[in-house]
Amino acid sequence: MTKTSIAGALLMALFSISVAAQTPAAKADAPKAAAKTDAAKPTAVKVTDKAPVAKKAEPQGKTLYSKEIFDFYLKQRVAQGQPDSPELRDALREELNSREVLIREAKKNGFDKQADVKTEIQLSGDMVLIRAYLNDWVHKNPISDDVLKKEYEALKAQLGDKEYKVSHILVETEDEAKAIIGDLQKGKKFADIAKEKSKDPGSKDKGGDLGWNTPSSFVKPFGDAMPKVEKGKFTTTPVQSQYGWHVIMIEDVRDTKLPSFEDAKPQLQQRAQAQWVEKYVKELREKAGV
Repeated sequence: MTKTSIAGALLMALFSISVAAQTPAAKADAPKAAAKTDAAKPTAVKVTDKAPVAKKAEPQGKTLYSKEIFDFYLKQRVAQGQPDSPELRDALREELNSREVLIREAKKNGFDKQADVKTEIQLSGDMVLIRAYLNDWVHKNPISDDVLKKEYEALKAQLGDKEYKVSHILVETEDEAKAIIGDLQKGKKFADIAKEKSKDPGSKDKGGDLGWNTPSSFVKPFGDAMPKVEKGKFTTTPVQSQYGWHVIMIEDVRDTKLPSFEDAKPQLQQRAQAQWVEKYVKELREKAGV
């Protein structure tokens, strides 16, 4: 375990302890909890001959962090799905106090002055700044549904309206491929030849099976050949690609199953935003001359 991972494990342990310390008692301990609750209530005390006065409640424990920091972390935890509860707030106080005492000790011992630590702190701060800026930029430059629909239609056209259950046998030379075609025409089984002679490690042991795919999933010569082969047939002419020579068999054909635009929209939006950000950063680099 590295020094970094050890430190991370220690921090996680500290947080686990703080959470456990704030966990409500089990039902079996209910009488004890009730007794504790009663003891915490203000009690009347006698002051000479005067009327009884209520004992003041004990103030909350000392905190070493600011309210802004507490609110920030509480907001994060709630956004992650944790309910805002007294137990969460107590656990968070414990965690932040533990973090703060460690930060103070680190500074007392001069770690904040070490060059590599200062650089890492700066880089972490830079990433927070970049993320905040890009989130704001994306928010101010929304992608319209028209753009997303054009992208959706382009992808539909690229995928085509048919999917093919395809198998292949890959060999190094055209003559080998021609010999395999001859064996297939004589009635030899495609899967048996693939297991014996194919050079494709990903499909060889499966009898050449590549599963259901669209032509656009493959390199162009392979993809172009697929729609030309009838269902249940194989290519009678070897197909060459940068990987070698292929004998292709189409075992089945079906209509392409595509999600609706609404179902695909989140993925399309994420992809388009990434492209827009990449383009924007490129423009900024050009302006900066880098």
